[in-house]
Amino acid sequence: METVLAQKIKNIIFDYGNVIFEIDFVRTQNALLQLGITDVQQFFAHKNHNEIFNDFETGSISPAQFRSKIREAANNPGLADEQIDSAWNSLLIGVPSPAVHDTLLKVKEKYRTFLLSNNNEIHYNWIVDYLKREFNVEDNNHLFEKTYYSQQMFLRKPNVEIFEQVIKENNLIPEETLFIDDSPQHLVGAKLAGLNTLLMDKHPKDLEQFLTDHHIL
Repeated sequence: METVLAQKIKNIIFDYGNVIFEIDFVRTQNALLQLGITDVQQFFAHKNHNEIFNDFETGSISPAQFRSKIREAANNPGLADEQIDSAWNSLLIGVPSPAVHDTLLKVKEKYRTFLLSNNNEIHYNWIVDYLKREFNVEDNNHLFEKTYYSQQMFLRKPNVEIFEQVIKENNLIPEETLFIDDSPQHLVGAKLAGLNTLLMDKHPKDLEQFLTDHHIL
């Protein structure tokens, strides 16, 4: 990002997966294949997936309903909850190091910062447990002014309304606000809401370098 643009930025909204926390879609595709779902490339991928996942990420269906739909898709009514959760959570790898959290705290000193994640109840619970276990923190709240998760908002990215809600609730000026995400399709929605955008094109372990390269830090 140009230095001139960086100078006018006062607020930053971060995505979570593959910006801060490493995730791997291929691991989940392989795990779903093991459950008996054959068309995994169409069923679940980075840029496109079955409506089941949209519904789960917007809180339209419960974890129990989500598991039932996975059993249907796998044509295997005998799948245990634990098997489904394990396959679904295989997506989640983790925060590469405490330095990533340190970087976010550094950014928070200079800007108003927010988290905006497409998430769901099963993943959210796993992540909270992981953060307690690995980093001895309750959740992500200390890293940002406010955190937003799609399943609690009943909206998901790239829907322009999810960005507008964050802007409105926090009295943000879009022209002074930057949104960082690894999904090009999510940047489209952010731009419609008037936000500046950056595509995260580095591994989460290199978040500080990415922010430095773009004159944020």
